Amino acid sequence: MKLWLCPNDALPPAVTGILASHWLDERERATAARFLFERDRRQYLVAHTLVRRALALEAGLGEAELVIWRSSRGRPFLQPLPGGLPRGGGHLDFNLSHAGGYSLLGIVRRQRVGVDVECLDREAGALETILTTFTPAEQHWARQAPPGRQRDRRVLRLWTLKEAYSKARGLGLGLPFDEFAFTLDDDRGVLAFWPPADDTAGRWRFLELEPVPDVLAAVAVPADDGPLPHLELHQGFPWDRAAPHTIALPAPAPAPAPVGGAPHGSPDGTATAPA
Repeated sequence: MKLWLCPNDALPPAVTGILASHWLDERERATAARFLFERDRRQYLVAHTLVRRALALEAGLGEAELVIWRSSRGRPFLQPLPGGLPRGGGHLDFNLSHAGGYSLLGIVRRQRVGVDVECLDREAGALETILTTFTPAEQHWARQAPPGRQRDRRVLRLWTLKEAYSKARGLGLGLPFDEFAFTLDDDRGVLAFWPPADDTAGRWRFLELEPVPDVLAAVAVPADDGPLPHLELHQGFPWDRAAPHTIALPAPAPAPAPVGGAPHGSPDGTATAPA
């Protein structure tokens, strides 16, 4: 698995425009043209040239040759080739998130991946609105932290994890965030995960990152019985030769069990033993 974190300033605006004109398809160029503000258009163009470049490196195809289609819910996929990819395999899944001048891209050769990135500069009112979408127990845990950076961090940790999971499922905001829940370590790490009722996989790996100060990221991938996977974290645009940082993905998030009372993440504030 590979993860790319790319700030907008990794590409000069003129270079971004040239790459976009050669690599993006008609739909992507039309979407970029609809943005009212140059800041938002630039974020979109950097994010989508990042996708094209990183996928081209993994697939062994030219950036403009990639055919990207969308599911009925809007999740993008790389169209498979009948004979497989030039660099091996027949499947590449990817997921993109961007916020605050950063783009985060995850790519896997098996299964699915969901990623999300957020900056700790969100307006307080927006964070309070986000908090109300969580389970009562998650809201209680977040509000145990004093107002300000500590509480904002807890809210955005939950938000990025929920976004990453929903995007890996291909559901996005179509999955109500109070229908599944996390128990989080106060510092970093998922202690337990309650999947929604329609999750047939059930077992997931979640990774929390702060790749640069005050930028929070989360990754979600289905768990299997293979060896403990790892990811390569790259920073910058994918023509930088800097060596990636290798990170082992955590073990699957455990099913909750009652231990001296309800954990903070359970959807209704109660714990249930795993079947």
